Amino acid sequence: MTDSTHAPDTSRSPRCDVTPRDALSPQDRDEMFALYSDYFTARRDVFERDLDEKDWVVLLRDEQGRVDGFSTLLRMDVGDVTVFFSGDTVVARHRWGTYDLPKFWAKHVFAVAETLAPRESYWFLISSGYRTYRYLPVFFREFYPAFDRTTPDDVRTLIDRIARAKFNGSWDPAAGVVRLATPAPLRAGISDPEERIARDPHVRFFVEANPNHAAGDELACLVRVSPENVTPAGYRMIR
Repeated sequence: MTDSTHAPDTSRSPRCDVTPRDALSPQDRDEMFALYSDYFTARRDVFERDLDEKDWVVLLRDEQGRVDGFSTLLRMDVGDVTVFFSGDTVVARHRWGTYDLPKFWAKHVFAVAETLAPRESYWFLISSGYRTYRYLPVFFREFYPAFDRTTPDDVRTLIDRIARAKFNGSWDPAAGVVRLATPAPLRAGISDPEERIARDPHVRFFVEANPNHAAGDELACLVRVSPENVTPAGYRMIR
């Protein structure tokens, strides 16, 4: 996911829908790939294959109905827990700094997780850009891996189980990263972390934990989906 500290463009009024993947129109798919390829070095066949495995797409549209951002989402059952996996995610530059997409993502995921209780639910995401990782401390109290806490053994084991189930041989458990056979790295200049490393410990940790992020290596992260695990900003997202 890309974002920015720039002031958002509020001159357009977006709408957001959580759409079943099989309800996407051919035009939706075309617009999604066009937007995605503006920010990531991506192949259409790989994009389509990844999309076809997902259950839902959170779609942000502009006032003309064109795709302004999206996040693909898969539900997985791994042992005795449910996992929500975030796939391809991007927001158009003029929407950077807004929270429309994560708000609708959170409402959907937390609503589904509530129907599954007392079964535990987790959010599993992989990130090759620090801006995606930076959403974790904004919205969640506890997440892994993190600069200020050691990942507990049981969480490390769960990350390993999920990553093996989803990525098999592309998962490097020693490094904690996924190295896809056909990665889609961010284009140069989209999310360069250098200017924020010195002043943001989360960004510094991300770069240290995923030194090959620019080549498309994805840091595997895990968050428990629970109202007790959200920050005040996260609570506003789900309520």
